[in-house]
This record gives sequence, C-alpha cells and structure tokens, in this order.
Amino acid sequence: MIVDDDASIAELISLYLEKECYDTRILYDGEAALKEFPVYKPDMILLDLMLPGIDGYQICRQIRTESDVPIMMLSAKGEVFDKVLGLELGADDYMIKPFDSKELVARVKAVLRRTTKRDKKEEPQEKTENKVEYIGLSVNLSNYSVVYNSRIVDMPPKEIELLYFLASSPNQVFTREQLLDHIWGYEYIGDTRTVDVHIKRLREKLPENAYWGIATVWGIGYKFELKPAR
Repeated sequence: MIVDDDASIAELISLYLEKECYDTRILYDGEAALKEFPVYKPDMILLDLMLPGIDGYQICRQIRTESDVPIMMLSAKGEVFDKVLGLELGADDYMIKPFDSKELVARVKAVLRRTTKRDKKEEPQEKTENKVEYIGLSVNLSNYSVVYNSRIVDMPPKEIELLYFLASSPNQVFTREQLLDHIWGYEYIGDTRTVDVHIKRLREKLPENAYWGIATVWGIGYKFELKPAR
C-alpha cells in the first residue's frame, strides 16, 4: 500500500514495484489510508510523512496499535531527529526523498523476505523452535514472543530479531554494520543510528539485571553480555 499525496511519486513507486510483480494500491491522504488498511490488508506500507489531514507519524502510531505490518517511511526530511522519531513510532525503515528506484525496490524486497519467513506456516512435524533462554528472559523467534520476568513484553518484529540475534551469541561483539546487515537484510544506506535507536528501546523494555544485559562496546558495537556469578 502506497500512501503519498504526490500522485506522480506514488505512481512512479507503483510502476517500479509492479515491474517486480508486486500488487499495489495507492492512497493520497491519511484518512483514506486508515480506512483502506483493514480492507486491503497489505503486506507492507510505503508511507509519506507529509500528508494532508492525518500525517504519516499519526498513521504509523495508529496502525502499530493493531498490526505489525512492515512500514517504510518516505520523507524529504533527512534530519536525524525525524528518522529517530519514525523508528521510535514503529517504522521498519526510513527513506529520504529523492531516492533511487533500485534502492527502494531492494529495501522492499528485504523487508518482505523477513516478513514472509516469519509468517510462513510449516507442518507441525517439520517446525523447529528457535528459542533462547536465560534467567528471567525467554526469546522465541518461532512465534515472535519475548517473556521477561514471567511477563510478556510487546515488541515489534525487528526488536525481537535484534534481541534474538544478540542473545544467540552471548558475549560476542557485533559492529553496528554487522547488525544492520543481518537484521535489515541488506547494506543499509545511511547512518547507523538505526541500531542505536533499537538498542535503546530494548534496554528500556528489559531493565538491566544481575545475570545479563545488552552492553555497549565503545567504538565497536554491542553484545549480549553474560555477567559472572557473584
């Protein structure tokens, strides 16, 4: 679903995606997008921020209350503040206008690959459970759930994927670039602030304890640290 009040840009995006055999639908304002969303049930939303009436930030916030559908924000605003705000509201990606058509298509494919893999249903006898557990923490990638101190923690898919990836290799240090490449599925064009934002959100939802934590390795990146027993 493409939501953009600039008809020429929306139609151009639609053309790029249809050439890759994707079905598209264009909406030109926020109100129409919110009404069409539960009807069309898109696999992904390309969302312009500067819309008449209800802006892209409000749309993202509202959709996130009911769905984890991937959202890519499109905006001429390239400031770090705007990117961070979009990511904190639950967007999966943020592209700055004007953008390269090949990069746009590559990012859409990467997001949909992850979503398809996550949502693919397998036969019970073939299904394997991807799960890591520590004292007070359980991260299950098979059903995308996180339990912290016996309480289910709500997280968008990308936060869960990042947490699972780190926790699957305890005490191993990963650079921001490595995390971007693995979680986002492509070489991210732009600053590595994306990783920092997601780490910050994970730390807010999973307060530090005596057994483990997400540690910053200054000048390098992050690791899921197991703390020595006292």
